[in-house]
Amino acid sequence: MHHGTPHDAPRPPRPPIRPVHLSRAGFLRAAAATALAGPPLLGDPAHAATDPLHVSKVADLTGPGLTTRFRMEATDLGVPVRTPDGRLLFVFGDTFEEAKVGGGWWRSPAALYGHLDGPGRPVFWTGAVGGRHARQLWPYDHDNPEYSTVLPSDVITLGGTMYLHVMVNKGLGTVVRTEIWRSDDSGTTWAPTGAVFAPNLHDGMFQLLTWALGDDGYVYVLSTGFQRDKPLILHRVHPDKLTDPGAYEPWGHDPAGRRAWGNPPTPVLDGTFGELCLRLLDGRWILTWFNQGDYRIEGLVTDHPTANLRTAHRRTLLRGTSWGNEDDTHVAQLYGGYIIPGSTPDDLHLSVSQWNTKAGWPYRVMQFRVRGLAP
Repeated sequence: MHHGTPHDAPRPPRPPIRPVHLSRAGFLRAAAATALAGPPLLGDPAHAATDPLHVSKVADLTGPGLTTRFRMEATDLGVPVRTPDGRLLFVFGDTFEEAKVGGGWWRSPAALYGHLDGPGRPVFWTGAVGGRHARQLWPYDHDNPEYSTVLPSDVITLGGTMYLHVMVNKGLGTVVRTEIWRSDDSGTTWAPTGAVFAPNLHDGMFQLLTWALGDDGYVYVLSTGFQRDKPLILHRVHPDKLTDPGAYEPWGHDPAGRRAWGNPPTPVLDGTFGELCLRLLDGRWILTWFNQGDYRIEGLVTDHPTANLRTAHRRTLLRGTSWGNEDDTHVAQLYGGYIIPGSTPDDLHLSVSQWNTKAGWPYRVMQFRVRGLAP
């Protein structure tokens, strides 16, 4: 299971999300019934003649023969980060031993170590958190009386410590709370920091987040809801206060309409947002996200998170399509879209998820390369 539901087309209208407790199988299957209505947007006529992007699929990163040795043939998300000791760590969502959703040994989050030899090369896995097999980053039982599963939101390395933001979910679409965990040994072991955020914080727009350290010493945080029906809001926080929920400064309008830190947060970008990834690359801020409403993964380039994101340089990176009609730029039931360390604004590598909600497979992470995003 992922942060939301991948889009397939056409679909019936989306039913309301109700706070219910579901079985493991029900939780996973019910996600397929919650996509937005409407056919996929397969083209972008406005950009068709001028779009300079060169997009290609590099490789499947997970699945039979690729991650079998870690007992994780089915998984998604793969949020990547550079560890303090220089490796790559990818943090995955709901993970199963067999090549199908629900296929035994349910874990989340789980993580793999790897490295990227250079542009255009696939990520090579070197090991798993947990030893020979990829184990859950900390112990808990799925579908317990309090919650169903724990899903990763984003991970950041600050000095010698890694911080992982997660969403604790009970049933479909219901976030019980969010938390921050930490690792001081490059991801080998994880411990709670005590940082807990209420699910209704900022009208539910502080559930799913992405964060990155700026060159001004602040960590900038863009966030939205779990349900893919909310806009983005912006916060900043000092790195040494990352685990203090009260230290996050919101960015918003004052009564006169002027934006400033400390005002109640007001949306900085409109739309229906799924997975998010904000990174500072070579002095440029890059945001990638799954655009649920338009069935695509998009990218945005800006000079600073406080700049006007609505008018920032923006391109469609990958478009959704139906099964049997995929190519390098069209992916069936896509979501995710995280920037892999080593990327530049002109040469992005992305981890992209795909889940055939009807068949239960594919349910995997893939690697795509995008050249030419930055203006």
